[in-house]
Amino acid sequence: MSAGRAILDQIAEDQKLDQYQQEHWTGSFDEYLDLVKQNPGYTRTAYQRMYDMIMSYGTYSVGSTKEGLIRYRFFDDPDNDGKDAIFGLTKTLIEFVNVLKSAALKYGTERRVILLHGPVGSSKSTIARLLKRGLERYSRADEGAIYTFGWKEDDGSIQWDPMHSDPLQLVPFKHRTAVCEWIADGVEHEYDIEIKGEVCPLSRYVFNERLEKSGGDWTKVVDQIVVKRLLLSEQDRIGIGTFQPKDEKNQDSTELTGDINFRKIAEYGSESDPRAFNFDGEFNVANRGMIEFIEVLKLDVAFLYDLLGASQEHKIKPKKFAQTDIDTVIVGHTNEPEYKKLQSNEFMEALRDRTIKIDVPYVTTLTEEVKIYEKDYNTRRVRGKHIAPHTLEIAAMWAVLTRLEQPNHAGLTLLQKLKLYNGKSLPGFTSDNVVQLRREARHEGLEGISPRYVQDKISNALVVNSDATSLNPFMVLKEMEDGLKHHSLIHSEELKEHYRQLINAVKEEYTDIVKNEVQRAIAADEEALERLCANYIDNVKAYTQREKVKNKFTGEEEQPDERLMRSIEERIDIPDTRKDDFRREIMNYIGALSLDGKKFDYRTNERLQKALEMKLFEDQKDTIKLTSLVSNTMDQATQEKIDIVKSRLIRDFGYNDESATDVLQYVASIFARGDAKERS
Repeated sequence: MSAGRAILDQIAEDQKLDQYQQEHWTGSFDEYLDLVKQNPGYTRTAYQRMYDMIMSYGTYSVGSTKEGLIRYRFFDDPDNDGKDAIFGLTKTLIEFVNVLKSAALKYGTERRVILLHGPVGSSKSTIARLLKRGLERYSRADEGAIYTFGWKEDDGSIQWDPMHSDPLQLVPFKHRTAVCEWIADGVEHEYDIEIKGEVCPLSRYVFNERLEKSGGDWTKVVDQIVVKRLLLSEQDRIGIGTFQPKDEKNQDSTELTGDINFRKIAEYGSESDPRAFNFDGEFNVANRGMIEFIEVLKLDVAFLYDLLGASQEHKIKPKKFAQTDIDTVIVGHTNEPEYKKLQSNEFMEALRDRTIKIDVPYVTTLTEEVKIYEKDYNTRRVRGKHIAPHTLEIAAMWAVLTRLEQPNHAGLTLLQKLKLYNGKSLPGFTSDNVVQLRREARHEGLEGISPRYVQDKISNALVVNSDATSLNPFMVLKEMEDGLKHHSLIHSEELKEHYRQLINAVKEEYTDIVKNEVQRAIAADEEALERLCANYIDNVKAYTQREKVKNKFTGEEEQPDERLMRSIEERIDIPDTRKDDFRREIMNYIGALSLDGKKFDYRTNERLQKALEMKLFEDQKDTIKLTSLVSNTMDQATQEKIDIVKSRLIRDFGYNDESATDVLQYVASIFARGDAKERS
């Protein structure tokens, strides 16, 4: 057997032919009625299906219990390995789903255009893309099945309804109530069962023609109907439409509502014969699903009339035909400048009145912003290049800082505000204060640097530094700062200078981070930490119990070593006035563990661990002679010690050899400058 045949056989085994047959079901009108009786969900409107589709993925809680926020799993893009996942924007997505829920329950929002408004690169298009892909998948699932119909022809072919109308729309108005009551009888259903609207002009023409031939017997007409399962597909232009404004000279409203087929006019003799019309405009295509309007506010006024009718009345007006019913979710998106034009244009008042604006801002939470970049750079290596620790974090930190509004709170910096938003605690601030900060900054996230800019600069940094084995934060920060000179969306020199100052603030934060990591790597001598901790605890115990400590070298009883205890406590900002309380807390914690039969471990107390590591670092940094890295002169013993520190950075913090060396040299230069200042 050839290798090609082997792979074909493997594919054949993986095929689900039963599922294919189910997805391509066809049957008679009465068989369709049986299906609807079993599952009234097949009668749902486009809004109801979209809402149910999102809810079918479930939800989970996010944030603090006080906020009570939920996250919809659908927007995590679980079916596509999270490639289009929406990070952050929890409140935005809640607002969006609430609009869908209201529309599903027919509270009025089903007669509005949903307008996603936000800056470039804020995920508006991604939200629309998720919805379209989701509808495609949902239409293939049993719970999301949709059906349409066609007419049997004498030659055995089937003329399918061009707008994929609901077969139930063929039921005459006077019989619709009885049919709906029959469907609902004895069956629980979330929504009211209704039959709304009429079929498209072509199916209406065929229906009336065949009704006349059957002497007015409607049941004989539907016997000539074939019902089939409808699979939504953007590529096939079935149930999902997308419209983007183009040059006014090359575009007219027929792109939305269809156009005359001039080749068929000779055959049928009239422009108003529906058989000589192509019902293939984006609104026609989007019936039963959704339509996305890209940059909707750039539409010419001629298009707006169709848009308003489609939203408010659920009707469109094809050329030469009466108003035609449609059932579709209308989602448009636009940016801030275009929206400001809408607000100032009095001719757009009707559109403003029929629009529900949902702000889609940039992410303002650091951890969520980092996730955006991890989608593209989701491992430690990108095409053979190592991504040094904190590279994406620092890039994201700068991006988020550009989006934050200056806090009104005296003494609170933008960087501190970022940390509060990211769940960090600061003295004097509670979760209520953070909520208040967000409320005060109503425009936050609607301006600033977009994720696309950061992604572009990370890519540039990878190319420019192709000789390096590792990409570090300074490489990316340089690209981002250099790019500000030619940023097409930033015209204010004052704003550019503000962004440069934020880069400096981020550099300082990165310096603190890597200094701490190097300190921890140097102080990662477990035995030395254990000895230091045991010594500290012995002294604290003696101090709190007003006892003396036995000197292990001389054997003499001595007073507790106050200098040792304070040298550790000062590392974590325990003031002299609070030292007694801190020491008692430590002893009470140890006592509680002892009662449970557990042994104290300094690693379970984050503050104490940090204090011990910083103390040990101070004691050991001179013996390691870190500053010798700057002078490039060191003895073998020093080199061995530095190699140990480097191996810890690689093992415990994710560096590679090059990035670990860079960090050590950077931190060494900081200490060298500090030593020089002290000597001067």
